[in-house]
Amino acid sequence: MDGKFISFEGPDGAGKTSVIQQIQQQLEDQLGTEKVMYTREPGGNKISEQIRQVLFDGQNTDMDGRTEALLFAAARRQHIVSEIIPGLKAGRVILCDRFVDSSIAYQGAGRGLGEKEIWQINQFAIDGLMPSLTIYLDIESEIGLRRIAEHRSNQINRLDKEKLAFHQTVRQSYLKLYKNYPERIKLIDASQPLEKVIEDVKATIHDRFSDLF
Repeated sequence: MDGKFISFEGPDGAGKTSVIQQIQQQLEDQLGTEKVMYTREPGGNKISEQIRQVLFDGQNTDMDGRTEALLFAAARRQHIVSEIIPGLKAGRVILCDRFVDSSIAYQGAGRGLGEKEIWQINQFAIDGLMPSLTIYLDIESEIGLRRIAEHRSNQINRLDKEKLAFHQTVRQSYLKLYKNYPERIKLIDASQPLEKVIEDVKATIHDRFSDLF
């Protein structure tokens, strides 16, 4: 497969959406819109978006943690088959908002289901497919949650409502993943001004793929 698979990770409030939008626009200016593909998890296609609605429905407060983890894995599998593999075969640069690292951090650590256990569940879902590069936007949990409250209070989902300790646990899991997979996962300080974050992300992508930026 000739394409490039880049995932973006980070705690809530790290600014992933803003960063990905600018990176996508600049890559489209360089390569053409047909060569760049934005997608997200959970979601990215009809079936996975339906699963997303169940996962983030604010009324589903009694959802079991394992059910949540399995739904994320199911959405991921369909996403891979429907969008990511075809995109890679078409030679596209895929910018994916969250991938398997999110499940390890949020369900494995945050929900206390076990990071190794969530990794094992997702082995079946991803069938060996992992991003070539993961951009991890790191920010302290208190700052991230404050950003959410200030800038997207109308878009708060079921996971955003978790207590501070949950989000701190998620961040520590991300930092552990970064430590364990330094070749794939690159950390960017997301507390910087957005322009500086964009610069750092572009430089990191160029380091891995010299033909980009």
